[in-house]
Amino acid sequence: MKEVQGLLLGVACLGLLGAVAGAAEPAATTAAPTGEVIKIGAILAVTGPASNLGAPEAKTATMLIDQINAAGGIKGHKLQLILKDSGGSPEKAVSFAKQLIDEDKVLAIIGPSTSGETMQIKGICEQNKMILVSCAAAEVIVNPLAKYVFKTPQKDSQAITWIYNTMKKKGITRIGVLSGNDGFGTAGKKQLEDMAPQMGIEIKANEVYDKEATDLTDILAKLKAADVQAVVNWSIVPAQSILAKNMKQMGFNVPLFQSHGFGNLKYAAAAGEAAEGILFPCGRLLIADLLPDNHPQKAVLVKYKKDYEAKYKEDVSSFGGYAYDALLMITTVIEQAGTDRDKVRDALENLKGLVGTSGIFNLSPQDHNGLSLDAFEMLTVKGGKFVPYKE
Repeated sequence: MKEVQGLLLGVACLGLLGAVAGAAEPAATTAAPTGEVIKIGAILAVTGPASNLGAPEAKTATMLIDQINAAGGIKGHKLQLILKDSGGSPEKAVSFAKQLIDEDKVLAIIGPSTSGETMQIKGICEQNKMILVSCAAAEVIVNPLAKYVFKTPQKDSQAITWIYNTMKKKGITRIGVLSGNDGFGTAGKKQLEDMAPQMGIEIKANEVYDKEATDLTDILAKLKAADVQAVVNWSIVPAQSILAKNMKQMGFNVPLFQSHGFGNLKYAAAAGEAAEGILFPCGRLLIADLLPDNHPQKAVLVKYKKDYEAKYKEDVSSFGGYAYDALLMITTVIEQAGTDRDKVRDALENLKGLVGTSGIFNLSPQDHNGLSLDAFEMLTVKGGKFVPYKE
């Protein structure tokens, strides 16, 4: 574990050597290493409506593979990233998963970027005994458990606990819920509904919208008419920004809570002034520079943030961090267990104390995510930036 973490903390970024594979052409990879290589597959939404997730994930994965290979690989083995651009399509994700398993013979797969895609290939990976470390957030990815399936983002239920606890402190008990009609939205909607009664929250209006929606005024009017004290939106699509703008335009002046799917500054930028005051739970990557020097995650977060932003000239996002953590997990257990897939899977399931961007991972046979409630902070938008929320 220390060897891989040391590589990622101590090696400067190299040039982008990998490319993205389209649906019709074979996957391009990082520069072919000499000697025996370890193949790692990646299914990420580099283009399409979920590109705010998949593009930073792909950039991060390529950057880290290049860093590790520049430092000599893992125990003399070079890594080869085989990257597939799903465009956020579950159908493409299925096709690519089969290709990576049957043709490319990868050791493990990271991704997909979205929950809907992940759920479509969860069974395929399980049946083929293929390690999958998802970069998507829905809790159903790891609950119920599948032996070969893991994920790096924090759990939905943990995010909702943070949201509902913050509401209680603000005296909010009546809310409206909006959710996208994709895998992440569907899973989050159910969790919001299931947890509300025990948290003393009443859902007065509950609406689902199309993930490609460009105007949510009509749906928001229903929530406003229900006299709610706050709105919770659960999605990972551009509508996160659109609904904030619609609320401002219609004078719907109640707090807006977003899921941890809001963790890319591009969403706040797209909403403009309407993003001010949005509240959402998220990992600490987005506020890395504000952490005390003795925080256990700070060195990892600051190094990754600095490397990524210097290389790609754009703000780091929590989504890229999910890919960082997925590769960190896999490379760490390869260092421990070698390249036998079942031994790698067993080591992954028992990984303890791994400091990543999303938190400190402590996995177990009962928990294939390994993050606790304290992996989150409540953030808000202030002056177009993400900052810690002060009550």
